[in-house]
Amino acid sequence: MSLSDPEKDGQQKAPSRKTRRGFMVLSLGALAGGGVLAAGWFNVFAENDGNALSPGEAHDLAARGDILLVDIRRPDEWVRTGVGEGALPIDMRRADFIDELLVRTGGRTDVPVALICARGVRSRRLSARLESAGFTEIRDVPEGMLGSGAGPGWLDRGLPVTVRQ
Repeated sequence: MSLSDPEKDGQQKAPSRKTRRGFMVLSLGALAGGGVLAAGWFNVFAENDGNALSPGEAHDLAARGDILLVDIRRPDEWVRTGVGEGALPIDMRRADFIDELLVRTGGRTDVPVALICARGVRSRRLSARLESAGFTEIRDVPEGMLGSGAGPGWLDRGLPVTVRQ
């Protein structure tokens, strides 16, 4: 009995275990990496730490004039969902965002300001930037308008919005 070479006979070799194992490892790695990116986008790990406000708290404080609530999302997002009642819409991408915020606070950096975005990712980042710029009373609404790992968000809590066009 002679052993034939599969490549000479027109047959292909079956993939080795190493090749299949490598494919499985790469596939699982891609899934895990995608999960991490999705978790960051949805702010799954958001926490309501001592500096955080729930949407209801932010709404109440803004209604009483105890805090300046700023919706830092893009204009197209304001149109799509509305802006939380009592919130001032200022697009965080504006080159003069800090200057505009200073105008709204009367030039003071110690005025309580709460930031809200869609899911708390941008507001957390901008909070750190504003603190570096000298603002001392920055609060975050980590649930955002749409909800995150911190909670259901402004809209799902049924809080009022003003319509933007």
